Amino acid sequence: MAGSGVVVTVRLVRSFEHRNFKPLVFRGVDLEQTVEDFIDHVKTDVITRAGLPPPFRRFGYDTMKIIHQAHGAKTNELVMSLEDDDTLILQPGLTLTAAGVANETEMAFFSSSDYGLYKASPHTVW
Repeated sequence: MAGSGVVVTVRLVRSFEHRNFKPLVFRGVDLEQTVEDFIDHVKTDVITRAGLPPPFRRFGYDTMKIIHQAHGAKTNELVMSLEDDDTLILQPGLTLTAAGVANETEMAFFSSSDYGLYKASPHTVW
């Protein structure tokens, strides 16, 4: 993706209960693109990225949430915080800038149905 040289980290969350996730770094992200365009780009990249285990490639990701902004406080949760969904989940129709994404933002990419189940009963399995 051509762009302003912004770096964004996307954490692919495969399982909240097992804390199974894989971070991917995207360079040159254009913050003026829409949330939908960025999600499509990430989905395509996940399918074709070398070295990514097959279970991560075939998972049904559909939602992105901001985990951390540069120079901000981090959560104690290992995967991501369960709070502030209405402000941190990226809404369709907005640009990445309008959704709150900036340089060095870290986001989670996950299945909204899995997140809903985990949020209703947040427990981990080891």
